[in-house]
Amino acid sequence: MSWTNDAFVKFSGVQKTYDGETLVVENLNLDIAQGEFLTMLGPSGSGKTTTLMMLAGFEAPTRGSILLAGHSIDNMPPHKRDIGMVFQNYALFPHLTVEENLAFPLKVRKVRKDEAKARIKRALDMVRLGAYGTRRPGQLSGGQQQRVALARALVFDPKLVLMDEPLGALDKQLREQMQIEIKQIHKNLGVTIVYVTHDQGEALTMSDRIAVFNGGVIQQLAAPAELYERPQSAFVAQFIGENNRLHGSIVAMNGTTCKVEIPGAGTVKAMAINVEAVGRPTVLSLRPERVRLNPAPGSLPNIFTARVEELIYLGDHVRIRVSVCGHDDFVVKVPNSEGGPQVEAGAAITVGWKAEDCRALDVSNGTGAVAQ
Repeated sequence: MSWTNDAFVKFSGVQKTYDGETLVVENLNLDIAQGEFLTMLGPSGSGKTTTLMMLAGFEAPTRGSILLAGHSIDNMPPHKRDIGMVFQNYALFPHLTVEENLAFPLKVRKVRKDEAKARIKRALDMVRLGAYGTRRPGQLSGGQQQRVALARALVFDPKLVLMDEPLGALDKQLREQMQIEIKQIHKNLGVTIVYVTHDQGEALTMSDRIAVFNGGVIQQLAAPAELYERPQSAFVAQFIGENNRLHGSIVAMNGTTCKVEIPGAGTVKAMAINVEAVGRPTVLSLRPERVRLNPAPGSLPNIFTARVEELIYLGDHVRIRVSVCGHDDFVVKVPNSEGGPQVEAGAAITVGWKAEDCRALDVSNGTGAVAQ
């Protein structure tokens, strides 16, 4: 899906500092299309929640401007922005029934009672809670309370819905179920959603695009498959999915490919993605599922001798930890088909991979420090 239409939400040169010195958000330029599901993903303190709070109106930018539907909202109070909010702690009124919780934003907007009743019914049916309208939040499970919070955010047909770690308090199975339900609601309604999480699996499952934050800066903005398959920095490669890292230095470059010397192990042929020049250090990024066990000699440009350290059975695949190229934490994922891989701990094997599956990236870990 391509997002080339005019921006519905636009951050222009937005900065945020609380102490006048440290920038929590640094020179943010971000366009969000109408109807898009955009996730802001990153570790704690990366600036993603502060960005969401500025969009909601609970924080003011130190510098720069934010546009919503072509209009500046820099000086607009939160209740006039026509934005729905869903929080991790649900933020429901415990003394009100489910229907009364949903009625609250409609009363604030002076919606007629008959229209409000129809909207409440429609919103509760949407989250499959039509029979729970007379219950209070304390009589509901965590998942049901989160559905009520979602219905309340949607009941007044907002232009935009913001979600701040909304599934963080739920158990794994319920969280995965809610991911699918929220994505389905988004598809049905076409509402614009900006979603904040530190859970990369959640972001990959739900998003049209993901903005990976670190140190107050967007490290990469792309569709989920693009981020996973083609990370542009060592930080993104490490933060999105499992990733093998091999440290070395560039010994040759030829267009889009390069050769990297791994100390004591030899050379690796890789894609030159974010590298400086011959003689400079780099970090190689390689997904565990792209590594092959015991490939035929000469069948791959990169083949190395390894020792099996550990096998972990995980149902649909086996996770094999090996020692190779001076690293004893190198992981190979093998699908558990036809009985799984026929190797044992302590065995000597070979592992190999294609050059196009191995990406030479920057040595920074995304925080300005050199990756170890």
